[in-house]
Amino acid sequence: MEENSVIFDSGLTASKKYKKRSQIAEIWHNFKKNKGAVLGLIVLAIIIVTSLIANSVIDYETKIIRQVVSERLQGPSTKHFFGTDQYGRDIFLRILYGARYSLAIGFLSVMVSLAIGGVLGIIAGYVGGVVENIIMRLCDVFSSIPSLLLAICISTAFGASTLVLMFSVGIVSVPAFARVARAAVMTVVDSEYIEAARAAGATKMRIMFTHILPNSLAPIIVQVTMRVGSAITTASSLSFLGLGVPTPAPEWGGMLSESRAFIRDYSYMTMFPGIAIVITVLSINLIGDGLRDAMDPKLKR
Repeated sequence: MEENSVIFDSGLTASKKYKKRSQIAEIWHNFKKNKGAVLGLIVLAIIIVTSLIANSVIDYETKIIRQVVSERLQGPSTKHFFGTDQYGRDIFLRILYGARYSLAIGFLSVMVSLAIGGVLGIIAGYVGGVVENIIMRLCDVFSSIPSLLLAICISTAFGASTLVLMFSVGIVSVPAFARVARAAVMTVVDSEYIEAARAAGATKMRIMFTHILPNSLAPIIVQVTMRVGSAITTASSLSFLGLGVPTPAPEWGGMLSESRAFIRDYSYMTMFPGIAIVITVLSINLIGDGLRDAMDPKLKR
């Protein structure tokens, strides 16, 4: 009997692992059907890899922030692929290095939004009643304020720094994550396995974060992916206004701000950082669209 039970348990565990693998494989199979999403994934992977290589190969002091007055305002050439800025710094190298700032701010700020908004949404969707009304009305108040204006207020109040920039960009997306998490929780809160967990005596915290959260991840993951692109855009806007990453760090929005005075005669100085922002945000949005379609239950056969 014991041997049979061991065999049965091991077979059940193996079947669960296989099921998890098959679900991931199914999502990947549906994701690959979207050519635009695959292209976005390839482009984003290239950007991430090149930024990591740039961090290891390029010396920050001599290649990124050092001023070379004799080479200032040179157009694109074989020596300087994207030209040089008003201080003689290579724009191509600064864009490669600056990808670390934009991507890190985008992903980490979304993690802030997810940590705060996700928890609030799960609590609102599961507890309901007065708690839900309070949380959602607070989200309505924050949503009534334009996101860029709210981020500007936070950055102005706490000063311009990378950490403040991440926090301010993350706060403005909290209401969106709270609503998505609440809606996802409400679709599974009355399921039979939740009722079984309650009957077994599981606490509310255990039910919310052990049973409900893992079964509500699909829309939250899609929301995370879609919000990274908007976070990068918002962070670049704040840096453009002088409220983001302090100079001379090569953040793309800051590079646009520094070069706007030369846009008439040296348009390449603003063109290349702008193109970098567009390509990065577009690739992330394509990935988000692909994940949304891949996780759509209507696509499952």
